Amino acid sequence: MKKIIYSLIAIGLFLTSCDPMEDINKELDVLNAIDSEIGNLEYTFTEDDYKDFFEFDFANFSSVDDAKALIPNYLTETYPFLGVTYNNDIEVEEVSSALITFDWYNRIPTYEAEIRVLTAEEHNAITGETYGNFSDEDHVFDFLAAEYPAAEEGDFVSLRYEYYAGTTTELTDGFLFENGAWTRYAGFTPAEYNEMGESYPNFSSHDEAALKIPVTLPERFKFDAKEAGDIVVATYELYTKVGEDANGNDIRGTVTYTSNFIFDGANWSKYNNVATETIQFAHNGITWVPDNTIKYTLTAADYASVGNGQYNNFDVREGKAEATVESRLAKINTILLANFPNSEEGQKFSVTYSVYSGSNEVWIMNVILEGGAYVLQ
Repeated sequence: MKKIIYSLIAIGLFLTSCDPMEDINKELDVLNAIDSEIGNLEYTFTEDDYKDFFEFDFANFSSVDDAKALIPNYLTETYPFLGVTYNNDIEVEEVSSALITFDWYNRIPTYEAEIRVLTAEEHNAITGETYGNFSDEDHVFDFLAAEYPAAEEGDFVSLRYEYYAGTTTELTDGFLFENGAWTRYAGFTPAEYNEMGESYPNFSSHDEAALKIPVTLPERFKFDAKEAGDIVVATYELYTKVGEDANGNDIRGTVTYTSNFIFDGANWSKYNNVATETIQFAHNGITWVPDNTIKYTLTAADYASVGNGQYNNFDVREGKAEATVESRLAKINTILLANFPNSEEGQKFSVTYSVYSGSNEVWIMNVILEGGAYVLQ
């Protein structure tokens, strides 16, 4: 089969002359198009894609499953010329792939509660001492267990208490009851509020909190490195209206709120309940499907690791060491298990390797990890 490698520009010209669809080549990067059927795409959906192609009201999918169901139609309509190639046995040899990045609605709950200020007596009832503070991390959880024995999933309380660790510090933390236990969301100390320019241990508005908290998070997590995409919960206080008296006058108090913040690899920002996901799709000869296949080309080090370092290929001539597919599969197993020790069951690889059959050729083997070993797909 004659193989022609088209550049991105050449593909655009071909489509312009043969297909009336507008924007057929919209911003997608076709890395390799062989026989006008094989391409490796990388693309991030834009707001126009969500609203024009999918006709969504919002610039995101409703779920990851929703994206998996709808993206194949986008790829089929936008790239009708992409598909697969077959070997002489009419088996799929090489497939088109698309690495698609998209946004989806991923709401993470937030909570709020009026602050409960613990008295000295309440501290002492837990510690058995007379100092009016806690001095062990377990003390506050002991208090929660004693005070809220019938806590239910999703209950949230805010406690202001004294904690002694060399010196006594006033702490205001939020506590969420989930999966049968209390989770602590650490708030800011009076000293930390002061460092953020506050005269009192609270913010004056949610907007101010959203502006100042991201600046403090690098310091808070300097010994707990975060990666791009990590989301953390921050707890803060506002002095705000909490009710009205009998005469309709505002009753004000301090309320604890939680808010979620996301790290982009360099900076923190308030999380807006939209997550970013990247999924690979592959063409199966009929349509596009979600696919976890990793395309991998053997290196000189790989060949050397299985005793083929002299020529950096497999000798597939009759009677030679790698003449059978079983022998090549065994060596590719050794290579993949060594190079990708953390691969999970079901991981697929499309392995490109060099062979000598009397002449130099490049072959492909498609495998999947099953029962701790790679088998042919």
